[in-house]
Amino acid sequence: VQLQASGGGLAQAGGSLRLSCAASGLYFSRNAMGWFRHTPGKEREFVAAINWSGDRTYYADSVKGRFTISRENSKNTVYLHMNALKPEDTAVYYCATDTIEFGRAPMSLNEYDYWGQGTLVTVSS
Repeated sequence: VQLQASGGGLAQAGGSLRLSCAASGLYFSRNAMGWFRHTPGKEREFVAAINWSGDRTYYADSVKGRFTISRENSKNTVYLHMNALKPEDTAVYYCATDTIEFGRAPMSLNEYDYWGQGTLVTVSS
């Protein structure tokens, strides 16, 4: 299983970015996907998750109303649309997959089996 995250970069506060995560080596449409982020000195934290069909999504309180997770099963890709960015959103963002097929979308990093390499998002004030 390989996950390739992209789309990170520099944005100004209030701006937007879209992260993408392309998956291979699994039946993508059967698996939940999640986004997490990590900043130095902190533990990796949950950002958003989406179930296998895309009809259930979950968000951390810190991003609710600003970020949207979506997936395009025909392209084996999950997205994280980030709006109204804040400097505290600065982090390395990781996508992950839960290999339990047709399961729910976990919010705990311990329930994810494969991780992408991370993409850096920097938000300037």
